[in-house]
Amino acid sequence: MNRLTALFFNSRHSVFLALLLLLGSQSLLAESKFRVVASIKPIHSILSGLMVGTEGPELLVDGDNQPFDYQMSASQQAGLAEANLVVWVGPELERFLIKPVAQVLQSGVRVVTLLDNPELKILPSRWSKGEDSTERDPFFWMDSRNVLILVDELARALMDADNGRAHLYRRNRAQMLARVAELDRKLEYGYRGLKSGVGMAYYDTLQYFEQAYALKIRGVLAQSPKQPVDALSLLQNHAKLKEGYYACLLTERSMPMPELPLLTEGVDINVGTLDSFGAGMKAGPELYFELMEKNTDTIKSCLQYSGEPVQLAAEDQFQPETAKVGAKFMLIDHNGKLVTEKDMLGKFQLVYFGYTFCPDICPTSLQVMSLALDMLGERAALIKPYFITVDPERDNAQVMKNYVKYFNQDLVGLTGTKTMIDRVASGYKVKYEKVIEEGGDPDLYIMDHSASVYLMAPNGEFITKFAHGISAKQMVDALNDYLPK
Repeated sequence: MNRLTALFFNSRHSVFLALLLLLGSQSLLAESKFRVVASIKPIHSILSGLMVGTEGPELLVDGDNQPFDYQMSASQQAGLAEANLVVWVGPELERFLIKPVAQVLQSGVRVVTLLDNPELKILPSRWSKGEDSTERDPFFWMDSRNVLILVDELARALMDADNGRAHLYRRNRAQMLARVAELDRKLEYGYRGLKSGVGMAYYDTLQYFEQAYALKIRGVLAQSPKQPVDALSLLQNHAKLKEGYYACLLTERSMPMPELPLLTEGVDINVGTLDSFGAGMKAGPELYFELMEKNTDTIKSCLQYSGEPVQLAAEDQFQPETAKVGAKFMLIDHNGKLVTEKDMLGKFQLVYFGYTFCPDICPTSLQVMSLALDMLGERAALIKPYFITVDPERDNAQVMKNYVKYFNQDLVGLTGTKTMIDRVASGYKVKYEKVIEEGGDPDLYIMDHSASVYLMAPNGEFITKFAHGISAKQMVDALNDYLPK
């Protein structure tokens, strides 16, 4: 072999080795691909937004399917076993995943069961039987305040499992939080659009939406397609529909409804079709926002029997977060002293509107606010917390005094006449309404109300709102961004 031939041979040999190395590295990259599997479209959508710039999550229940009777393919079962992270709602919704999840857990796959997350506001099922029942309502994503928390929780899970790309997840988290917060404000300011009538739902998918946005659903036919419809309930609800008791019937796109013809026979009523799983929508980061907006529009249109779009008053239209919030007022504190908006100046203020007879949302929000102040330590002296009642009929100064002492020693309870409360609530763009259950004791009414905590500056200007469901730590992190260093 002459020198020229040897050079040619060595050159080809080097190229061959380089190609082998390249193919090998590609094979290793393929094997090391970070795989995330999501059970249903709404959860897949949030993960997709958080994973922009990566390979993105894989979806199990795709197309127009729903999870109650879903069966995985062989390739999906294999993909589940090879995943780095599996995110599902829980056994109440995805029974088909109970055994597979147990199996992949044993093999070391990281699994996130969202119904088990203590940070989320998870409601008990309205179909639970007995005091010891632990069944949960799985449709938590229908409250956008829950999704604000979900974005944080899933971003943390992704960063823990794939730390090398934590910067991407952190960036996407900030963008997702801004979008979900905007959606939440839009829904909250559309409050009256959901209050034009009483509705009935075929399936029980709206409990979270009802609580978050004061929707009036006073009848539900069935829990899910997995439970048979009670014959007596079918007859009773058919009679109520025929008598005009409900202004609207809400059905679900992807769930079979075999009793619908019997339920609506001879009935003239507006029917709206919800899509709580986003079955008819394209999977991806936009799906959750499209789902919430379309379902809200469906509810508004359905409750307004004429079918005309609901026209909100100018003050109830969606306004940006920087819109003027606050008001001049004269109220009475829990010690019987007169308080005006000028008395609140000089310190940052945390302001919450609620009422003392509130069964869950108000005490939870006040506990979070109080815990956040405790966690701030000495810096809490920069802030004054206020609790303004929306139920002055029952919440006089003495009732407020007995109530606020259970939370924070600095918490000031404020009450007044209905006119005074209306004025300050209007200034803060807080919506509330007295609700008396049909046939119930009129003295045991509840108050539907907005549930955010307002942060006001020492000069009285609005800074931001904290949505209901935020954790104390999240509130502290946000407050530290606004408090002087």
